[in-house]
Amino acid sequence: MEFKTALFYAFSAIMILAATRVITARNPVHAALFLVLAFFSAAGIWMLLEAEFLAIVLVLVYVGAVMVLFLFVVMMLDIDTDKMREGFWGYLPIASFVGVIIVLEMAAVLWRSFLSFDQQPVNAGNIGGTKELGLLIYTKYIYGFEIAAAILLVAIIAAVALTLRKRKDTKHFDPADAVRVKRNDRLKIVKIAPVTTRGQAEAEVKEAP
Repeated sequence: MEFKTALFYAFSAIMILAATRVITARNPVHAALFLVLAFFSAAGIWMLLEAEFLAIVLVLVYVGAVMVLFLFVVMMLDIDTDKMREGFWGYLPIASFVGVIIVLEMAAVLWRSFLSFDQQPVNAGNIGGTKELGLLIYTKYIYGFEIAAAILLVAIIAAVALTLRKRKDTKHFDPADAVRVKRNDRLKIVKIAPVTTRGQAEAEVKEAP
């Protein structure tokens, strides 16, 4: 077995184990960290395929930006995992049915591609290049690219809306009121007559018989 093949199997095994732990980990933060490990393993496979640009984008965009944002959102939401697991077994039959349908659909698509697979030599220099990738995205896959952008925008808006929701255990203020506040509203100076303890003591001594 070649060293490149051994690396491919190692990265694939790590990615499968990490992806399994993403859906089986009880702690959402641990699940997010396992997803980071899966992304790194996928980036390693891209590097073996000589698609350096895709590997770098996967690490910088998904691991460096999306996953960090996801971790912050998970920590800010303070999800009660015990409450979420209360109705787990009640949804298990429906979830199993939907999962079986998804697996059958993926198997049908992959089986057709395997049957019609034709091994042809491919120029490795064109795989993962920025020019070829840009031409494919903005010509052949332009609608899918725009739909993905819209879905990401909706997800960002939903995350911001969830973090700004009113909670009883946190203090909340209206940003509009903070913007409209004036200088006189921030500080109020009140004049108070000075009273000293020494002066009170001298007055009591004079009044004493």
